Amino acid sequence: MASTQLTLIAPLDSPLPPVPEGDVLTESQWTTLLAIADTIVPAVEASSSPSLKSLSVQSSEYTNAVQQIQKAVPADAPSDAVQKYLAERAGSLPRFKELIQRQFGDYMREDALKGIRVILSTLDTRAGCLLLTGYSTSFYNQPVNIRQQIIQNWSQSYLPPLRQLAKILPALCVSTYVKQSATINSVLGFPRAPIHGKPGKTFDYSFLQIPPGEDPEVIETDVVIVGSGCGGGVCAKNLAEAGLRVIVAERAYHFGAEHLPMSSTDAGIHLFHSGGVDISDDNSVSFVAGQAWGGGGTINWSASLQTQGFVRQEWADEGLPFFTSSDFQNCLDRVCHHMGVSTKHIEHNDNNRFILEGARKLGYSAKEVPQNTGGNKHYCGYCTNGCGAAEKQGPVVSWLPDAANAGAEFIEGFEAEKVLFDSIKGRQTATGLQGTWTSRDQHGGVSGSTRTKRKVMIKSKRVIVSCGTLHSPLLLLRSGLTNPQIGRNLHVHPATAVGGVFSHTHNPWEGGILTTMSDEFSNQDTRGHGAKICAMTMLPAMFLPFQPWRGGLDFKIMASKMPRVCGHVAVVRDRDTGRVYPDPVDGRCRIAYTPSAFDRRHALECLMGICKMQYVMGAEEMWLSKSDILPFSRKASASEEEGVNEPSFQEWLREIRRKGMNQPETSWGSAHQMGTCRMSSVEKKGVVDPSGKVWGTEGLYVADASVFPSASGVNPMITNMAISDMISRGIARGLRVEERREEGARL
Repeated sequence: MASTQLTLIAPLDSPLPPVPEGDVLTESQWTTLLAIADTIVPAVEASSSPSLKSLSVQSSEYTNAVQQIQKAVPADAPSDAVQKYLAERAGSLPRFKELIQRQFGDYMREDALKGIRVILSTLDTRAGCLLLTGYSTSFYNQPVNIRQQIIQNWSQSYLPPLRQLAKILPALCVSTYVKQSATINSVLGFPRAPIHGKPGKTFDYSFLQIPPGEDPEVIETDVVIVGSGCGGGVCAKNLAEAGLRVIVAERAYHFGAEHLPMSSTDAGIHLFHSGGVDISDDNSVSFVAGQAWGGGGTINWSASLQTQGFVRQEWADEGLPFFTSSDFQNCLDRVCHHMGVSTKHIEHNDNNRFILEGARKLGYSAKEVPQNTGGNKHYCGYCTNGCGAAEKQGPVVSWLPDAANAGAEFIEGFEAEKVLFDSIKGRQTATGLQGTWTSRDQHGGVSGSTRTKRKVMIKSKRVIVSCGTLHSPLLLLRSGLTNPQIGRNLHVHPATAVGGVFSHTHNPWEGGILTTMSDEFSNQDTRGHGAKICAMTMLPAMFLPFQPWRGGLDFKIMASKMPRVCGHVAVVRDRDTGRVYPDPVDGRCRIAYTPSAFDRRHALECLMGICKMQYVMGAEEMWLSKSDILPFSRKASASEEEGVNEPSFQEWLREIRRKGMNQPETSWGSAHQMGTCRMSSVEKKGVVDPSGKVWGTEGLYVADASVFPSASGVNPMITNMAISDMISRGIARGLRVEERREEGARL
């Protein structure tokens, strides 16, 4: 490999805020939950006697497991690494309970937590256990082997809630375990930080500090931008460079490159929405979204694709001719040029190279994906937890520093509560923003108890909402707007994965995350709806929770194969939509979305294409993110000449087609959310007009992916930035006209 390998320099720690006070579960509920965790990720021992503490297996099965796992262990790992790995159980980890407490207390919606409490309590009663397990003994008093059989039976239950439970609880426990395990990283040879490249340095930001006081602090500016992500960053640069006073108000806090990439534990809290993952109301889709200084641009995968031609035409046909104009192309080119977007310096890892080569062998179309890495060869697979090299030219590295150099000011730790309005000439006119600022602690972090809060009012001539697709509509609703389109038209590019195990170790977490794709299946209805084949992040804490759980020892063997795994996803351009809305209890973001039968059919065709691609590239095993399809194992006698026509492989594909992408057996993820404040040519069809101004208001704009008229079909960053470029330049022109008019009136 040509990339330069350097001595590992561990990033600085990023201590977490305090764990929520009070117990989210009763003592007996915790006992049951930890028993579930120790069943999903158990200690494994060779024994013929049932145990409450470990999964008992025959000596031959234990020896075989040790031999399988040992194949992946690096030569420099401790000699007893495999034995310690098999002896480790999830509930024994020192911070396991703390992380669950944080997830339940800070991020889980009340109705979902209530449901989990009911299940846990039911499993501690004779009648409840008889109903849910077939035994009258409390769940935690059962041997691990019996508990394992119970959870396995849930996945086959005729009751959908039990099948849901058999998917949700393993994902929760596996995610928490992988983030905290003391042994899995030594078995995998997974380092804390990337071994290629070198640490970088980010811009030296200065943030406004609010003095103590009882009354709201009042600040005046020309433009306040709510959010520092891909939309807000572009707007801040353009407006500040136009000579306007600009304040960017961000809920999250800035962490410099010396803290990046964060561990998966810390990144989930500091850099991601809802502790790392949010779940749709029906538990069908897991959502990943940025909530960081720099927004999604801090945690995305560098993919920089311009808006596809058929999507531009679709949007133009909706009465938005800007999208087929040269002006839009200029916006696209301008933002790409600013970030040094190109394919010139890409070095593909196996995860991406296999897409190009597998597509060639099958006659599929495939291409390289441009990267926003400023002309650098960026061989790093950790950037979803923040870019420690400061090479990814997102808002934090490129747009916001330019804004600061042009005079923009920044506030971190700002919780936007509502947009302020006045009636001016009979029009509802935005005049500012109200929110609550929370300081850092006495050490400059966010983990201490000395943080202060104060109400803040920012008075401005224009307000730009750039909170992202999940939160921009909620801010509009909290501000009293009643347009029924707010929060609707949610597109998410639902994705489902295939993991292929290959004969050689290639450490898939090394190298650029998404540098190739195939669009062979992207136009299945002749109207641009279908799915693309893409590589995915292969950090263990991101990949393993999406794999079906089939048993405790099976999980440990499966996880140990990660150094030899390639992971690919079918990313659907969804036709059908959902919505976001405020939780009726606490106002947090709720997501109502289920992949439609129409979109699931497109995913199925693409998924089977991925399987064929991995097969021709030599995969020995393949796992789907589908609990009702067993993994495929290539026969040693399989003929290379037959290729994908090999009979057992064809039979497996037929089984996949027969089962389809059914729920809840299929796991779906989403890293792209769009459309909840959609742009439209008439008010009844959307939330913002063609200039980005919110219908029915003056001075209020939205600039982020929520304004997309429909799904972009590609990673939304470049489209988002280009639209925000147009919107912010229009705002600057409008303010200059107002200033000249006011100056003329004074004269």
